[in-house]
Amino acid sequence: MRRVSLIVGVLAIGLAIAGYVFFNGERRPPLRYRTVPVERGTIVSLVTATGTINPITTIQVGSQVSGMIESLHADFNSKVKANQVVARIDPFPYQARRDQAVASLANARAALDKARIDLAQRRREFDRAKSLIGQQFISQNEVDVALTASEGAVAQLKVTEAAVKQAEAMLQAAELDLKYTVIRSPVDGVVISRLVEGGQRISASFSIPTLFLIAEDVTKMQVDTNVSEADIGGVAEGKAASFTVDAYPGEQIHGRVRQVRNAPINIQNVVTYDVVVEFENPDFRLKPGMTANVSIVVAKKEQILKVPNSALRFSPPKGAREVGAAARPAKGDETGGVSGPAGRQRALWKQNLNDELEPVPVEMGISDGAYAEISSTAITEGDQVIIGIESPRGDRKGGDLPPGFGSGQQRGPRRDRGI
Repeated sequence: MRRVSLIVGVLAIGLAIAGYVFFNGERRPPLRYRTVPVERGTIVSLVTATGTINPITTIQVGSQVSGMIESLHADFNSKVKANQVVARIDPFPYQARRDQAVASLANARAALDKARIDLAQRRREFDRAKSLIGQQFISQNEVDVALTASEGAVAQLKVTEAAVKQAEAMLQAAELDLKYTVIRSPVDGVVISRLVEGGQRISASFSIPTLFLIAEDVTKMQVDTNVSEADIGGVAEGKAASFTVDAYPGEQIHGRVRQVRNAPINIQNVVTYDVVVEFENPDFRLKPGMTANVSIVVAKKEQILKVPNSALRFSPPKGAREVGAAARPAKGDETGGVSGPAGRQRALWKQNLNDELEPVPVEMGISDGAYAEISSTAITEGDQVIIGIESPRGDRKGGDLPPGFGSGQQRGPRRDRGI
């Protein structure tokens, strides 16, 4: 009797548990999908990079002579004209050298005059000796001595002529050094940087010291930016570009690609190429050295079919009702589409009247990061395509997460699953 009571009790407990689970257990609602319509519009494909604003031409103004800076006639941000004096070096040592060169030239010219007079005298003596030898008044040896003296005077004249040319060259060099003590601007422009102070001594022994940096034309400047090798194929001269700077947030400055340089820049095995974007800077608001966030227009298409990129990444979950299992994208396809030639073929998913998921193969075109161009004869503007799954928050119990995590008190649909 006790055994029968025990069996009946166990059965009653089992039935109670089964009833509780049946009536109070979790019931998962059917899958609901988020959809968006296929739109027709414009897509602009961009290549983004970061660069630095620089003047198109920057001139380094230096000194070819050493000495102490006597005076400065230009400062930071000074507007200068071509041939304008911007600095002077103490000219006294070079004036002394010039005066010394003038004296050396005068000495050489006097020696030249003396050599010419001496040559004339030696020639007269030689002519007299030749006339006396015919009358047997002098010996042949005296004639030879007169000839040697005449030829020596000719050689001495040549030496003094060379000395005069050397003295003239030294005078020209001294005058040139004296001229170089006055530093002039080679172009019209704006002084970007001044690298010396008054009274400072500069040395031009091994290299030309830089005194000023002058931007030739600050109304036209450029952005030197580095574009990765993966994106350089779509960048070409003449492409439209725009950029922003932190100094003027939200303001777009427009320009054009002026040059795509072929020299590779390899930093830690990352290869980039220098792309030069030129732009107008009439009021000199943008300064050299500013960091620019550049966007280069690679391609632009208008009035094309487009869908969000999330529609191309969607992949049906396990247990979804599909039209043909073979239509499921290959495992590992990050785009959630059917792989095709050159990776441009993808699949969009639609829900038919029987609530079954149906794949639609499409050809993918350009993308702007949010939307992508598609083309297919099986899809038209306005068709609803799936971008994700909607699931209520109640599907995840609060006890499944550690205390303090989750949002069990919040209610509403859980979005973006599978995107």
